[in-house]
Amino acid sequence: MSLAVTGYRARPGLGLPGLVRRHWPLLPLAATVLLLLAPLPAGDATTSGKVGPADAASLLLALVCAVQALRGRVRELTPLGVLVLGAPGVGLAVATMTAGDPYAALPGFVRYLQVFVLVPAAVVLLVRDAAEFRLAAGCFVVLALVQGAVGVVQYATHTGASYQGEDIRAVGTFGPGDVMGMATVVAYGLVVATAAALAPGLPQRVRRIAGGCALVLVVPLVLSFSRGAWIATVGAAVLVMVLAGIRRALTVLAALAAAGVVLVGGLGVGSEMVAERLTSITQVSSAPDQSVTDRYTMWAAAESMWRERPAVGVGLKGFPAHRDGHASLGLSSGSDTAGAGQAYVRQPLLSPHNMYLLILSEQGLIGLTALAGGWAALLVAGLRRLASGAAGVRDCGLIATGLFVWQLTDFLYADIGGPSTVLTGVIIGLAAWWALPSRGAAGSGSGTALGVGAGVGAPRRAPDSAVASGAGSRGRAPGVAARR
Repeated sequence: MSLAVTGYRARPGLGLPGLVRRHWPLLPLAATVLLLLAPLPAGDATTSGKVGPADAASLLLALVCAVQALRGRVRELTPLGVLVLGAPGVGLAVATMTAGDPYAALPGFVRYLQVFVLVPAAVVLLVRDAAEFRLAAGCFVVLALVQGAVGVVQYATHTGASYQGEDIRAVGTFGPGDVMGMATVVAYGLVVATAAALAPGLPQRVRRIAGGCALVLVVPLVLSFSRGAWIATVGAAVLVMVLAGIRRALTVLAALAAAGVVLVGGLGVGSEMVAERLTSITQVSSAPDQSVTDRYTMWAAAESMWRERPAVGVGLKGFPAHRDGHASLGLSSGSDTAGAGQAYVRQPLLSPHNMYLLILSEQGLIGLTALAGGWAALLVAGLRRLASGAAGVRDCGLIATGLFVWQLTDFLYADIGGPSTVLTGVIIGLAAWWALPSRGAAGSGSGTALGVGAGVGAPRRAPDSAVASGAGSRGRAPGVAARR
């Protein structure tokens, strides 16, 4: 996205090098998002247990955060912030130590710690103000546009993943082994673009560009044939529209409806298959297909595991080992994957495809309270801050709330897994940044170190995410002054 989108105007003597010097701690955050553009190696149908480029960038992000914390250049969290961000670590430690095989649970502990503790905390501590928040959000839109373009080409040229006997399913660079990957990142970008298009404080040109991006991203999302992503996107987008104002919501809904009619009805973009996929959403109880039957069966197995050990669960990474002992005979042996340059592979079903049930079965009530309880607190605090007004940074609130609601809704149909999992941590971090103003922040409307369209050298209010000890002066280019 352009500098104008993030709230900057080009000024002599600043330019890209100056922006890099000023915001260099955010480079690992941008890399965590944008490195998901890197394609998976051909024939790699699964990424379970593998560390990808985005994961490596997220670890660098945590390291940079630790260095900046030692230098006293991060936010000062409130006690509530420390509790919400730190409690999951305690729950994860308990689930690991009480597992039947703690050594087998250790990789799960590291993965959960990365996604639900380290990455969110690094985002909260390093993102200083609204301008840096917008930079991070803009990376989601860039990622979505590129992955979506790849997905549309795959559908048009029949080079996508196999779907109903044809290689037409848009999966981007994630491949058929992670069919939810492209749908997830495209949905993220669509939610960000929708929120920016509706934000009252952004320039009109920025809102128009964001609205155009949102309409464009509808196409690859439809062609992903992902029912869970569709449901989560509709829910998050409607909430963002309502929070932005009824009049704006009606305008955007009308535009989206018109685009849908043109794309699916007029141009015939997968009309039959899309209609069949939409119809199947209403048939999950009356006439479920095999994928839905498998999901119901694994949900029942997860509940049975929890009843066996209600407090601590069966241990991290314990679901696959206990699945057959709790699942009924209706569970199939796996799902078929092929296409997008990869040979046919039968993938085993190793999770319940419901994040809440996965946590409950593997970590019990202790883990679910620590994780889901913190998410509920962030959602309530974020909505309260939005309701309070938050003048000048309302777009950040709409983006953070929209992304977070999308993730919480998607967790009803999916769980963590695949390269895009690391973005879950980034989204939780952005939601926490919005919901948990730093200690000493001057009200809910603070946090605009750079107002939309403001000059870099213009007088500013104290940044919402700056530390009173001087974090607001971190890494500035020579001659770029900051006044409080």
